[in-house]
Amino acid sequence: MYIIMTDCCIQVICWRAAASNAWAVLLLPPITAVFVIFSRFSLLHPIQTTSECLSLLMSASAIFSFILLGGVILMVGFLNFEYYTVIPTVACSKIALLGQLLHPRQFVNSLAHCIMGVIVAWCCAVTIGGRYETLGYPCTESDGSPQMCLNEYHLIFLLAGAFVGFSHSLLGVIYNMNYVSFHTVQQYKYLRFKGSLPLVVKCSTTQALYSIRNYIVVYFFLGYIPRAWICKTLNLHLNSTAHPLDSIAGLLDLSLLYHLWISATFMLFTWYITLLLFRIFVTEVYSFPVQSSFTEDAHQCLPKVLTEKQPVILKFLALQDLALLSQHSPSRRSEVFSLSQPGGHAHNWNAISKECLSLLSDLTQRLVAYHDTVATNGRAKSMSTGSERTTSSETSGPQSPPMSLFTPDVGSPFASPGLRRLTAPVEQCSPWYGTVQSPHIMRRAPKLWSTSTGKRRFIEGDGSLRSNRHYIELAKLQWQQQLVQSQCLKSWYKTNSCCVLQLPEASSQALFADSQAHIWALEGLSYLVQASFSEDQFGVVQTTLPNILSCMLVLQEAVDRHFKLPHASSKPVRSTSSMADPTYKTLRFALRATLKTAIYRITTTFGDHLNALQMSAEHRKRLQQFLEYKE
Repeated sequence: MYIIMTDCCIQVICWRAAASNAWAVLLLPPITAVFVIFSRFSLLHPIQTTSECLSLLMSASAIFSFILLGGVILMVGFLNFEYYTVIPTVACSKIALLGQLLHPRQFVNSLAHCIMGVIVAWCCAVTIGGRYETLGYPCTESDGSPQMCLNEYHLIFLLAGAFVGFSHSLLGVIYNMNYVSFHTVQQYKYLRFKGSLPLVVKCSTTQALYSIRNYIVVYFFLGYIPRAWICKTLNLHLNSTAHPLDSIAGLLDLSLLYHLWISATFMLFTWYITLLLFRIFVTEVYSFPVQSSFTEDAHQCLPKVLTEKQPVILKFLALQDLALLSQHSPSRRSEVFSLSQPGGHAHNWNAISKECLSLLSDLTQRLVAYHDTVATNGRAKSMSTGSERTTSSETSGPQSPPMSLFTPDVGSPFASPGLRRLTAPVEQCSPWYGTVQSPHIMRRAPKLWSTSTGKRRFIEGDGSLRSNRHYIELAKLQWQQQLVQSQCLKSWYKTNSCCVLQLPEASSQALFADSQAHIWALEGLSYLVQASFSEDQFGVVQTTLPNILSCMLVLQEAVDRHFKLPHASSKPVRSTSSMADPTYKTLRFALRATLKTAIYRITTTFGDHLNALQMSAEHRKRLQQFLEYKE
């Protein structure tokens, strides 16, 4: 993350990352001792091998290996800190995933893992000893002259380390290993580490087994290439009396396969332990002060961290703290409801509520844009401002807006809910309020014609066709406008709607990838509104209560529409044998449940008092469903 770190970020994030690396290095000696026992222990000579293991751990070579392994752990921790994210990158297609794998930044990451894999493999080979210890050994030619020959057992260890490191780097991209999620249930760091330890062991052994299997296949077909290159570079010779390892007889050595597997397991276990500790430390709850008496500490207060430009991890920690204080801290809630002195302004509540409402409104706009793209299969559905200006300039004179030709009777009992929504007053938090940021979202007028059958037809309330020439000319104009807009948006849809057309479930996951922030915003707002019923002495919350309810109701409507799309309601299968965190795949379900719970939390607290709020008829009708517990 190439960003300018603020003081607060250095205190909160950098020290946590350093502490996780320190614990990973401290855990290295006992992990290495276990590896030595598993790699050298013999059931036939238990006492002898135990004493050999103890003497080996005290030797100079072991101390040197500890130093190298400690450096590798620090490098892994640095890469974890450099590449971590709290908003995962979801590849909507195989081409997008290939682009992530071939990215230059990922190339650097893969190269670093290959080098670290070679270092760890060398340490493992030296620790196991015997035929794996050195790369070259003295041998004699057929005429009896001495020479240095290549020890292919050592070479296969080094290449295995590079292969496992490279595979680990690729799997990290494919399964979003750098994604850091926040647990719903708060636990102490030791309990989280203890509970995750069996999963780390299982993932390490399983991934090592598959990686070594794939490596053996690759070495069988391509092993002669690095072997010949090493011999030529280091002026080593091949021993004609030794069996080459890129053969069936050479690779069916069970002792070799076991040592390769146990070394790969040791490598992955140390790396996964480092990753686990980083996740535990960096997602630990941090309590931000709501307000400070000192100006120099104001940037560390919760409202400032939420509203100002900060690293995303700090935003998430602040929203997590907001959700927790709104539930469990009456004293801190009183600071949120307090007024500034002098002036008597609710700066804390205004800043917090504004940021939360902005998050919810942004999500609503994204959902509306996504739904429009899906509904039109990548084609333009409505006329943009630019195309309207372009087309109107080509005509002989100004044209009257289509809405003037069709005025539905909203009060009629036969009027559809869609028409009522079109004519209802626009709420402030609605995605159609004011100037819409996205050029593909606008307040749409009812369609006057349809092209579903390939012919332009006018649609009236009774479905009959109009034959008036004026309406025919208007239909031609509208058709031309849509063609112009389709051409203007062609490149945009090529890059954005490919996810919809290929992998709708993945695109739905990408749409809600950052929804953990919205979940905390909903919880924080709803709990604060609930507490304000009895704790808000100055009534600062009641002034924004209509906007809060409107934002939630509009968001709920957008979420309900999204879950009616294909694949949006299908839950992915949860994997229990991977260190990848699949939490982001189910965030949309958590958001839907949290949203409904938040609205019910407010309605059950205020009850019929909400009828006095200024709201649109559509929102009031939807709110009544919650008041009557019918949602």
